[in-house]
Amino acid sequence: MNKLFAPLFLSLAALAASACGAVRPTAPSVTDSTRVEVRTETVTVHDTAFVELPFIVERIATLDTTSTLENTYAKSQATVAAGILHHSLETKPLKVPIEVETKIVHRDSLVYKDRVETKTVEVPRQLTWWQKTKMKLGVAFLILIVIAILYLIHKFSNLLTFKRL
Repeated sequence: MNKLFAPLFLSLAALAASACGAVRPTAPSVTDSTRVEVRTETVTVHDTAFVELPFIVERIATLDTTSTLENTYAKSQATVAAGILHHSLETKPLKVPIEVETKIVHRDSLVYKDRVETKTVEVPRQLTWWQKTKMKLGVAFLILIVIAILYLIHKFSNLLTFKRL
């Protein structure tokens, strides 16, 4: 029984593998491909910013002699009048440069979209040999061939008329 079952099983498996199905039209195949590329570029810009110092006035009175103080930002003067020291401090209005480092980030994204659509179109009927010839040779070349054939017929007809005489 085992010897009979093995060939029968193999032949049934071969028949099942070679079975054919019904022919169905296929839908057009569409292939979509999308790729996004993000580019980030950081640029450091060195710049100079100017800070403006405010104009400040300070005064003080003391029982001492004269005094004068001055630096790049302020000036201080002291005077004695009627036994009292008058002292004033004035800041100079100027802009002080300060170096500033600024980072600028440029972000750019590129989207690549590819869409390929494959579509099979059935032709209602095949072209005739005349239509294929016209498509391959072109109408102008076909006219040249007809003129050459007419010229050869005319030449041969002239040769035949001369030989009869």
